Amino acid sequence: MVKGTLEKLAEIRRGELSAVENVSLSLERIKKLDKKINSFIELNPNALTEAEAVDRKIKKGERVGRLAGLTIGIKSNINVAGLRVTCASRTLQDYISPYDAEVIKRIRVEDGIIIGMNNMDEFACGSSGESSAFGPTENPAAPGHIPGGSSSGSAAAIAAGLCDLCLGTDTGGSIRNPASHCGVVGFKPTYGLVPRQGLIDLGMSLDQIGPLAADVSGAVLMLETIAGRSDNECIMLNVDKVSYLEKLRDVDLNGIRVGISRKFAELADPAIMDVIDKQIEKLHDLGAEIVEVDLPNLERGLPAYYLIVSVEFFSGTRKFDGRKYGRRIEEVCGEEVLRRILRGRYISQKEYRGKFYQKALQVRTLIKRELMAAFEKVDVIAGPTVPKLPHRIGTKLTPMEMYAYDYLTIPANLAGICAGVIKAGEINGIPVGLQIQGKVLGELEVLRVMKALEATE
Repeated sequence: MVKGTLEKLAEIRRGELSAVENVSLSLERIKKLDKKINSFIELNPNALTEAEAVDRKIKKGERVGRLAGLTIGIKSNINVAGLRVTCASRTLQDYISPYDAEVIKRIRVEDGIIIGMNNMDEFACGSSGESSAFGPTENPAAPGHIPGGSSSGSAAAIAAGLCDLCLGTDTGGSIRNPASHCGVVGFKPTYGLVPRQGLIDLGMSLDQIGPLAADVSGAVLMLETIAGRSDNECIMLNVDKVSYLEKLRDVDLNGIRVGISRKFAELADPAIMDVIDKQIEKLHDLGAEIVEVDLPNLERGLPAYYLIVSVEFFSGTRKFDGRKYGRRIEEVCGEEVLRRILRGRYISQKEYRGKFYQKALQVRTLIKRELMAAFEKVDVIAGPTVPKLPHRIGTKLTPMEMYAYDYLTIPANLAGICAGVIKAGEINGIPVGLQIQGKVLGELEVLRVMKALEATE
C-alpha cells in the first residue's frame, strides 16, 4: 500500500527514512519512467545536497520544517533560482531564474526539496498538456490519453509517484482539469490567498498558485505552507497564515450543505454525471444536506473568460520582445499562444474594447453574483470537473473543442472563489474527478468534504 504524505513525513522526521533516500527514490523513478511520461523539463542538480542538509538537522535534533525531506515538482512558470523557467516555450528555453518566487522561498524555509521543473502547456495556454515546446506529457493513469492542462507535468508526476507534492497554477482550471484526468488531488485557492510574486502569469486577475498531491493531507500541507499575505504584493487578502490540518482530523459532514445544479448535467457527458451522482449520494449518506442551486448563466463564463484572459495575456507578454531576455514571443511560440496574443491585441484596440472586453467583464460580474447567491444557500457546490473524458494524445481538436474542457472550472476563477478536485471514479479505466467549489476563503469547508470522501475509499 502506498504511504500517505503525512506518514512519509513522519518517517523522515523519525529518521526511519532519510531525506537523501527519499530524494534518491524520486530521482530513480524519474530516470526510469519519465522518458515516456515527460512530466519534467529539468531536474534540480542540488536536490541531494539540499536533502543532506535536512538529514543533518534531524540527526542533530534541530527543528525541521513542515515539508522536511519531501520532494516537490514546480510548474515551469514559477521562478526557482538557478533553474530554467521556460513556461514550456522556446521563448524562454534558455532563461535561468536569478531568484525564488515567494512560494518557493516558503517551501525552502520548511525544508521541502525542489526536485525539478514540471512540463506544462506553453505559457499555460492549453487544456491538454500537448502544446509544450518540449513535447506532450503522457497520462500515467490513462496511458495514451492527455493528462489535461495546463499543469500537465505536475499532475502526471504525482500520478506516477515521481515526487511527493507539486505546485501548479490555475487560471481557468489548469490545476483542477489535470487533477481530474490523472486521478489526483488538486486545489485552486481563493484568489489573493497565495502570493503570486515570481509567477510568469497568464491572466493577472485570474491566476492562482496551488498544490497537487496524491492525497488531501498532502495538498493541505502544501497549501498551509504557501498561503498567507506577502508584503511584496498589493492584491492579497488580509490573511497572515492558514491552518486546516488539525481541523480535518475528525471529519463530520452533518450540517454541511452541498449544492448541486441541473446545469452540470446539461454541460457534461452523461457517463461522467453517473459517476458524479454516485459521489453526491455518498455525501448524503455521510450526513450532508443536498440542496439544488440555480446557475443559469454558467456556460456564458467560457467566452467571457477567453476574451478577458486574451487581453491580459497580450499585455503580459509585451515584455517578451527579445531585447532584455529570451526571444521575441511571436517569432517562436506555438499556435495557441499566438492565437491568444492576436486575439488580445485585436480586443485591446480602443474601438473594440466596449464591444468585447467590457461586455466580458459584465458577464464576469454576472457569474460572480450567481455563485454568491448560491453560496447564501449552501456551504459548497459539488459537480463534475470537466464535461468530457480526455481525448487521445495527438487527436486534432478545434480551438472551441479544446476550450470546452474548461466550461465547469472557469466560473471559480471568474468569481475568485476556491475549488478542489478529488477522484470520483473511473470510466473504462479513465479517472473522473469531483469538483468541490467553496466561497471566498471557504477552503476549510471544501477540504472537509474532500477529506470525508477520501476516508470512504
